[in-house]
Amino acid sequence: MGIELDCRGMECPAPVLQVRNALEKNASDTITILVDNEAARQNVSRFLEYQNYRVDSERCGSDYRVAGTRGEGVGAPETAASVPVIGERQVGNKKIMVLITSVHMGHGDDSLGDMLMFNYIKTLKEMRPYLWRVMFVNSGVSFTAEGSEAVPVLQELASAGVGIFACGACLAYFHILDKIQVGQVTNMLEIVTSMQHADSVVTV
Repeated sequence: MGIELDCRGMECPAPVLQVRNALEKNASDTITILVDNEAARQNVSRFLEYQNYRVDSERCGSDYRVAGTRGEGVGAPETAASVPVIGERQVGNKKIMVLITSVHMGHGDDSLGDMLMFNYIKTLKEMRPYLWRVMFVNSGVSFTAEGSEAVPVLQELASAGVGIFACGACLAYFHILDKIQVGQVTNMLEIVTSMQHADSVVTV
């Protein structure tokens, strides 16, 4: 019998944690999850894909139904400690993760802070080849969305193999989840897991 979870009403990263815990107890070949927001749908779907499930999702009224299936020839789920770590790059065994938490850099004049943060993002390429991931939370997620001058800069980093991630709950909060132009939607579990795998974390 497959796993069925109702994760409606749960905030990030609770739906993903519920799925992970369920799979740890029962590595079922089928799992169905109900969620009530787009960010949760994307995060749960991507987590299942990391676990080697084929994923289908559909809208059910105001909710989403996410179904995962593992068939023949598909390996067993990875251990929870090893996921999600997509796009892992090892260059001299050093990986730097940058966590951008705001559209401003520093405290004081916001206009100056905006300019400084944009310049910082433009200069991140100087961290290569050690720059591994750039993750955006809170108002910082706007850098990944339509209309931001940072989008071409981040697309260049992504093309060079740097992982670009934006907090799904934050995108939803600012009503720009459907406007993301670069990178992937992420959740707090993946942010914390990335911190564990990074050799150093820079928070701005």
